[in-house]
Amino acid sequence: MRRYWTGVPGVVAAVLLLAATTGAAQEGSAVYGDIMNDPRIKDHIVGDKHSGYVYATVATRDMQEDDFKNPAFTWVGLAEDLWGAAEGTAGKSCADCHGAVETLKGVSLGYPKYRDKTANMAALEHVINECRTERMGADAWKWESDQMLGMTAHVKLQSRGMPIDVAIDGPARPFFEKGREFYFQRRGQLDLSCNMCHLDNAGNMIRADLLSHGMGNGFPTYRLKWQKLGSLHRRFTGCNKNIRAEPFKRGSEEYTNLELFVMWRSNGLPSEAPSVRR
Repeated sequence: MRRYWTGVPGVVAAVLLLAATTGAAQEGSAVYGDIMNDPRIKDHIVGDKHSGYVYATVATRDMQEDDFKNPAFTWVGLAEDLWGAAEGTAGKSCADCHGAVETLKGVSLGYPKYRDKTANMAALEHVINECRTERMGADAWKWESDQMLGMTAHVKLQSRGMPIDVAIDGPARPFFEKGREFYFQRRGQLDLSCNMCHLDNAGNMIRADLLSHGMGNGFPTYRLKWQKLGSLHRRFTGCNKNIRAEPFKRGSEEYTNLELFVMWRSNGLPSEAPSVRR
């Protein structure tokens, strides 16, 4: 096995040793128990695609399934208040343009989307901020702010259970190819790529954690490790840091293109946002 340097931190060293690590998801593990016997997972498997729900513990699934136990709903509650709050120089709220949030059912399933206006891909967060700055005359929200996370979760909640349906044809194709290139490119001091964990080793253990397919259908997600709701771009940032690669800015073209590829991989899986993950 190729060596990178001595004294590699434990978590990263475990990635390098995945080939020698046993504990496939199909067989369960001492940490997770026999998680594959839970009948609920059948709704989170489409063909050979597995949602991160499939790799979660039964207790984590229970937390996600109950809106009263799911801690992400603290942020959804914040967004419910923000939906009807007039802000900015225009004195408008989200409800003034969109009416009830339920009218957005299905809207989030196709993001990121190509927009002629910017000749670029836009994630849902980009569109939310565009509404704020251009229609409301309000300040843009920071990508990882409670307000943005809550509103993104609130909008995506309207499509819960519906299949992800991201388009990669037409003008979106070049951006999709850039996202694919990012996914398979080795980077960082550890010379690792996204596919090495989430394609080549999905279902294997990395220390006490079970590697998933790395799908995006549950984001924003309340991650128990973070003790907070977080975006898919935050997860990208964390992965880049783990392999000692310089992360890109959340909302950057690089991460938005990567999101397009990851969400395309998630096509057909049910939207679970806001989910709960380890």
